[in-house]
Amino acid sequence: MAAEQIIDPNQDVGLSTLVDPALRASAGAVVQDEYDIDSPWHHHDMHQLQYAFEGAMELEDEHGRHLLPRSLAGWVPAGTRHRNSLHRIRSISVLLAPSSVACAGTGVRILHVSPLMREMIAEAARWPLYRQPDATGSAFFTAFACLCGEWIDHQAPLTLPTTTDPALSRALAYVHRDPAGAVMEEAMRQAGLSERSLRRRCQALIGMGWDEYRRRARLLAAVEPLTETGYSIARIAADVGFENQSAFARAFRELTGHSPQSFRALARA
Repeated sequence: MAAEQIIDPNQDVGLSTLVDPALRASAGAVVQDEYDIDSPWHHHDMHQLQYAFEGAMELEDEHGRHLLPRSLAGWVPAGTRHRNSLHRIRSISVLLAPSSVACAGTGVRILHVSPLMREMIAEAARWPLYRQPDATGSAFFTAFACLCGEWIDHQAPLTLPTTTDPALSRALAYVHRDPAGAVMEEAMRQAGLSERSLRRRCQALIGMGWDEYRRRARLLAAVEPLTETGYSIARIAADVGFENQSAFARAFRELTGHSPQSFRALARA
């Protein structure tokens, strides 16, 4: 996939290969530092682990949209339809042959990044996908694939559901763009729906109400400043739209199982 901006992210280009198959190894890494893309829908014939060393990327499949700051990685099994957005951030994709991971799953999974995972992802850059790995590289990717089988069993509950319904999609996109400032009146205008219809459609099509979706969007918006800045918890809570730090901390723990402070500490371990 080229590093330039792709114009229409709504098209589906089908199978996409990051490297010419004639040159591609059975496992390897693609450094994405220069990528500036909003990709179209596509899939790969290899398993893919995406990670940003700084900043954040977005990853979307047919079930939800995911924000991936430095504390999280995205696992995309071979054949999974997805699209992503990354804009000149230091990031990498590690690609593995489908046969190398016994239980790869059937959809995108969001993973907490442990210190070991982070170090192994960084080390994978030694073996680019366009060149067959040496004996050390082969042993490395065998171990990496085995560990992936363990990592993907522990998903992080950090996602926003999506829908193909055009009216509701417009309302949700509005919330996603400005979760802190999103209000029902503007969401209704974006969707062209009454409040009652919008609330009913949210519950029916994405499995959560409007208020819960907005709260989840605000919590996801907090992940990057929590992991990438030194801002106080109180400031982050206010910036993403919570009335006070206590309400933010309570909601964050309910979603992730961690307090904002412990989530930050884990990300920086």
